[in-house]
Amino acid sequence: MTVTVTSSPDAPPATRPPRPGRSNGQWKVDGAEPLNANEVWKQQEGGLGVRERIEQVYAKEGFGSIPPEDLSGRFRWWGLYTQRRPGIDGGRTAQLDDTELSDEYFMLRVRLDGGAISLAQLRVLADISHEFARGTADISDRQNIQYHWIRVEDVPEIWRRLEAVGLQTTEACGDTPRVILGSPLAGVAQDEIIDPTPVIDEILGLYVGDPELANLPRKFKSAITGHPSLDVVHEINDISLVGVVHPQLGAGYDLWVGGGLSTSPRLAERVGVFVRPEEAAEVWHGVIRIFRDYGYRRLRNKARLKFLLAEWGPEKFRQVLQDEYLGRELPDGPPPARATGPGDHVGVHLQKDGNRYIGAAPVVGRISGDVLTGLADLMAHVGSDRLRLTPHQKLVVLDVPGRFVRGAVTRLEKLGLSTAPSPFRRHTMACTGIEFCKLAIVETKATAATTIAALEQRLADVTEQLDTPISLNVNGCPNSCARIQTADIGLKGQLVTIEGEQVPGFQVHLGGGLASVDRDEAGLGRTVRGLKVTADDLPDYVERVVRTFLDQREPAETFSAWTRRADEGALL
Repeated sequence: MTVTVTSSPDAPPATRPPRPGRSNGQWKVDGAEPLNANEVWKQQEGGLGVRERIEQVYAKEGFGSIPPEDLSGRFRWWGLYTQRRPGIDGGRTAQLDDTELSDEYFMLRVRLDGGAISLAQLRVLADISHEFARGTADISDRQNIQYHWIRVEDVPEIWRRLEAVGLQTTEACGDTPRVILGSPLAGVAQDEIIDPTPVIDEILGLYVGDPELANLPRKFKSAITGHPSLDVVHEINDISLVGVVHPQLGAGYDLWVGGGLSTSPRLAERVGVFVRPEEAAEVWHGVIRIFRDYGYRRLRNKARLKFLLAEWGPEKFRQVLQDEYLGRELPDGPPPARATGPGDHVGVHLQKDGNRYIGAAPVVGRISGDVLTGLADLMAHVGSDRLRLTPHQKLVVLDVPGRFVRGAVTRLEKLGLSTAPSPFRRHTMACTGIEFCKLAIVETKATAATTIAALEQRLADVTEQLDTPISLNVNGCPNSCARIQTADIGLKGQLVTIEGEQVPGFQVHLGGGLASVDRDEAGLGRTVRGLKVTADDLPDYVERVVRTFLDQREPAETFSAWTRRADEGALL
């Protein structure tokens, strides 16, 4: 069942000026006095210091020995969140405090910068899933692997195994520089503009785990790509470096800042400068220090870099970056060209060295320890030592010799990883949802999987007419981990009242998208404020709106373009 009331666009975030005599908590403007409880404990002791207590105290004495400021705060600096206690329905999410919602198990996030995994690392990731995480392993849309059911007693051994093969959970969460998104095709693509791997490695080596950058106002998300498909969702990160070619200076990067979604979505803006490869890490360092020093710390819901950029604008941001943090001007630079193809890299493609890379789609990022083991066995068989995860919950096996491609595709399919997925499977993402997340209101992964299966049957007769993709992003709460505002159909989890009874459902956002081969620039979706659909009725709704689109579309018109001009009645 769906209902609708009115329609309105999402507005960019704005920061209300502080009342006279009250600061926004900007260190360089107001001083470093902490203005809320989070800032107090972060200044008393940062999150990096908790590791020793985890190893020496909590892992030995158990969950009950962990004090609240470590459990709900500092643990995040090492990729650890308590997961949701089973049996708590979505109607109680906002009614209970964190201690009531939390189970005595953790989600553990392994940061995989650039999504890069070697064969040896994959074996370790698989073993950890089997031995410590009840077989769980999800691919996030930040190129991470996420485990569930982790006990604090097992964390030191998990760290030991990860670090023995060059992996880490350092600053995978918290108010820190989180995982750096990178092109899954870095270094192998025939049409690559520039390989971002050296820049990512330099930033990791110099700055991840640096105490000077471990107390930011909020999280700091980065993305770097040199691929012309624009494959790192650069418009929704705090900082993105996007490969371009300067007419005089050659290949380098275009700088974008201030993107982010959640409940106050804002798309990043170009600063307008050209960044040479050798200065990219320094520019990244300048941007993150602007955030540290000038970011708003008084209110956590106004503390992302996007709020500072909304006040300053890109011109002032550029001037502060050059004058205060670099000590020199940066040259003007060109914007990225229109995307040349899909950024998820699904399918079989030729590398520049003559080998193939094979991109495959699980169902909404959900895999398992068994799948990881199967992938490792496949890679060993074909002689590949490189796997990459994508920001679209997909994976790519690199360096596959041509003679092994057919067999590799068959083995991937047996693992539940499709190299030729239906458009519904390929273009649907989902966050963790109520199964494990304390913020969620509704179930997401199983709902999305059920919807995909239903649409594959119901819309089989019109699949060939869908010459442009229709993305479906399913989120369990308003925070948009699954990027609902930038999907063709974005679904925000909430309870929907039907005949006096509250049931799981979604508010519907329509017509959003990021820059792609099908659209010149990103845009936030149209929010039909009262348009809601129950979880059970989701397949019915998607089928109905897709068929209406196909009936009403103009030649070559995309779903997103149609939703922006369609009457509200057509969107029900």
